[in-house]
Amino acid sequence: MRSLRYCLLLSLLSLAACSQVQPWEMGYLAREEMAFEVDSLESALNDHIFFSKEASSGGSSTTGGGCGCN
Repeated sequence: MRSLRYCLLLSLLSLAACSQVQPWEMGYLAREEMAFEVDSLESALNDHIFFSKEASSGGSSTTGGGCGCN
């Protein structure tokens, strides 16, 4: 019964977060400071450093060797 209440509360809260963007509000979302990655070159460099040091893939299409020799 308790888990049913939690599921119901969670579903109601997730529905409350949904909203539609009006056409006149789309200009605000297209601004540069609203982007996830403001500088794509810096983001690519950070991905390269991450997967070179961690010996893993940084969510991109290449894999790292860990030694930085790729």
